[in-house]
Amino acid sequence: MAQCAYCKTETELYKGGTPICIHCADLSPEGRGVRARLFHDLAEARLGAESATMEFNAVTRDIPSSIPQPDGAQRIYNASRSLDAARKKMMTAHTRLNEFLERGIVPEDLKGSGAQ
Repeated sequence: MAQCAYCKTETELYKGGTPICIHCADLSPEGRGVRARLFHDLAEARLGAESATMEFNAVTRDIPSSIPQPDGAQRIYNASRSLDAARKKMMTAHTRLNEFLERGIVPEDLKGSGAQ
């Protein structure tokens, strides 16, 4: 099965020889660009959250370590803050995509740009 040229979801639909999913076929070229950008942002945020989770797990797995107590606690705190920020970024990306898909709301930073 082919991937949509815009959002990379699997599709069997072709338009002018180009694979395109039903959702992207119904959108204007600008809408397709916004949708693709939002999917890309979500994928990046998800990778960041996975990376932060692995870092946090590595730090907590290292307990007890030979690192002096205050530094060890600070490492856990830093990893926790990083994980929290990455998860918040991922939730923001989810919210932006959902608002666009469900209500057609284009985020302010993508308006008029075509998101290309």
